[in-house]
Amino acid sequence: MSAPLMTDVSAAIERGVGALIAMQDGDGWWKGVLDTNVTMDAEDLLLRQFLGVLEPDLARRTAAWIRSKQGEDGSWATFHGGPGDVSTTVEAYVALRLAGDPVDAPHLAAAAAFVQRTGGVEATRVFTRFWLALFGLWSWDDLPAMPPEVVLLPRWAPLNIYDFACWARQTIVPLTVVAAHRPERQLPFRIDELRTGRRPVAARPTTFAGRALVLLDRLLHRYERRPIARLRTRAMRRAGRWVVARQEADGSWGGIQPPWVYSMIALHLLGYGLDHPVMVRAFAGLDAFSVHEGETRRLEACQSPVWDTALAVVALRDCGVDRSHPALVAATRWLLAEEVRIRGDWAVRRRHLPPGGWAFEFANDNYPDVDDTAEVVLALRKASTTDVRASAVAAVERARRWVLGMQCKDGGWAAFDVDNTSQLPRLLPFCDFGEVIDPPSADVTAHVVEMLAELGTDAAAMLRGIEWLWGAQEDDGSWFGRWGANHVYGTGHVVPALVAAGVDPDDPRLVRARQWLLAHQHDDGGWGEDLRSYRDPAWIGRGASTASQTAWALLALLALGERGPAVDRGIGYLVGTQRPDGTWDEPWYTGTGFPGDFYINYHLYRQVFPLMALGRSQEVA
Repeated sequence: MSAPLMTDVSAAIERGVGALIAMQDGDGWWKGVLDTNVTMDAEDLLLRQFLGVLEPDLARRTAAWIRSKQGEDGSWATFHGGPGDVSTTVEAYVALRLAGDPVDAPHLAAAAAFVQRTGGVEATRVFTRFWLALFGLWSWDDLPAMPPEVVLLPRWAPLNIYDFACWARQTIVPLTVVAAHRPERQLPFRIDELRTGRRPVAARPTTFAGRALVLLDRLLHRYERRPIARLRTRAMRRAGRWVVARQEADGSWGGIQPPWVYSMIALHLLGYGLDHPVMVRAFAGLDAFSVHEGETRRLEACQSPVWDTALAVVALRDCGVDRSHPALVAATRWLLAEEVRIRGDWAVRRRHLPPGGWAFEFANDNYPDVDDTAEVVLALRKASTTDVRASAVAAVERARRWVLGMQCKDGGWAAFDVDNTSQLPRLLPFCDFGEVIDPPSADVTAHVVEMLAELGTDAAAMLRGIEWLWGAQEDDGSWFGRWGANHVYGTGHVVPALVAAGVDPDDPRLVRARQWLLAHQHDDGGWGEDLRSYRDPAWIGRGASTASQTAWALLALLALGERGPAVDRGIGYLVGTQRPDGTWDEPWYTGTGFPGDFYINYHLYRQVFPLMALGRSQEVA
C-alpha cells in the first residue's frame, strides 16, 4: 500500500470510528434500521383493518411510505433496484386502496397495468392470496389446505411442525388456526381491475413425493368440509397454547413480522380480546418496530441489535480502539446481559443440551441462533476487560458447549436448528414463498469454525466443519451465501475462517477462491452482487459495487495475504466512497432473509464491514 493511500486509510478509519461510536445507544448497543419491502407495511394496515383498529393517521403515513417505494413501471420490487414483483405490487395496491387512494389515481392505474401484464392477481403467491381471502377477495376453497391438526403430529412423524424451520413453524401454526376459521372482513372496494380471469397455474410436481403431497392436499380439502369435531377442538386448543407460549417479552413472535401478525389474527379468532395482555403486548411491540421519518411510517420486519453490536465491537477492535474505551466496555456488558439462558425450541432435538448463546433481536429467547452466538463470542474475546472477564469466560464456555451441541450430523451448522433438512416441507402446495427448512450453510459454519479457531478448542468438531465447507465450495471456487448477498458474502466469510483455522492460504482450493474474487472485482475497484443471483446464475458476482460487499471481498483477500493493485483498488473504493461524516451510503440490499424471495438492507452493514476491512488492511500493510 502506498504512503498516500495509507494516510487516506488512517483518516477514513478515524472518521468512520467516530461515526460508529456516535451511533451507539446509551445502554451500550447498536441497531441499524432494517429495511425490507412494502409488504410489511401493507400487511400491517390489513392486520389493523381486520382487527378493527386501523387509525386514519397511521394509514396516511404508511401509505406515504408505500407510495415512495413505487417503481417507474408502476410496480413494487422486493429489493432496491430489483424487478417488479406481482405479489408485492398487489399487496401494496390493496393497502393504498384501503388508505383511501382512488382507483383511478395515476399511480394505482400504473400498478394495475403492471399486475395485468404479469399475470394478474391469479399469479400471486399463496401468502398474498391468504391475505386477500381474509377480506373476501379470494376464495378459501382455492387455497392449499392447512388443517390445525398438524400440531398433533408426533415429532417423529413426517411433516410435524418441527420438520419446518423455526420461522416457518411459527408462521404455520397460527395460519392453520386462521384457515380453520375461514374468516372474511368486507372491504368497501373490490379489485376486479387486477384480475385476468384466467385460472391460476399451479406448479406441477416432478417427483413422486411432490405428486403425493398434491394428492394429500386434495384429501385434506375434503376433510376440511367435515373435520372430526373432537379432533379439531383439541388441535385448536393446542395450537392456541403453542402460540401464546412463544410470545416474546417484547410482544413479538420470534422477533419477526410474519408469525407476529398471523399470531395476532389467530388469537383474536380464538377469543382473545384486544385488551388481553397478550394482544396489548403485541400491539406495543409493533409500535416499537415502527420507523417514523418525516411524514412516513414504516415497519421493520425484524431488529438486529445483538448482531449489530457484536459486529460493531469487532470493527472497532479491528480499527485499534482499545478494549477499555467506554463504548466497548458498555457494549460488552450489554452483550453479556443478553445471553439466553433458557431452553427454546432447539431443545426438541437436543433434549439434554444445556442452554447458552445469543439471539439476533432484543427479545427472542425461544430462538437463539448459532450465527449470532459465534459472532458474540468473537466480540467478547476481542473486547472483554478485566472487570467482566470472569463473566465473559463463563458465558463463552456456555456458548461453546451449546454451539458444539448444535452441530449437524453432516458436520455443518445451521442457524437455529439441528438436522432440519427434510425436503418434504418444501414440496407442500402452500410453500411457494421463502425457505421453510434450516439446513447447514457455509456462512454460519464458517463463523463457528472461526470461533473454535479463536478458542483453540474442539479440534475434531472444527475439522468436521472445515470438511463440510470444502464440500460446499462451488465449482468456480466461491461459496453460496445463505444469509447475505450472495457468493461475495459466502466467500468473504468462509475464506477468513479457514485461514484462521490454519488452512494454508496456498491451498489450491483457497487459490481458486482468491481467483474468483479477483475475477469479479469491478472497474471502480469495488465488488457487488445483485440479489437476482439467487435465481439467475448470470448475476453471480455481478451488480453495483457496494461498501459492504467490497469489504467482504477485501476481508477474504487480506486473510489470504493478498497484496498489490487489486487490494489497493478495493481499499481506494472504500476510502473514495466514504462520506465526509465518516459513513457510507448503501441503498442496495446486501442481506438475505429467504434466497430468491425476501431481502434485507441492514443499515449498519455499510459502516461495520468497511471499518473491519480498513482496519485489517493496516495490520498487513
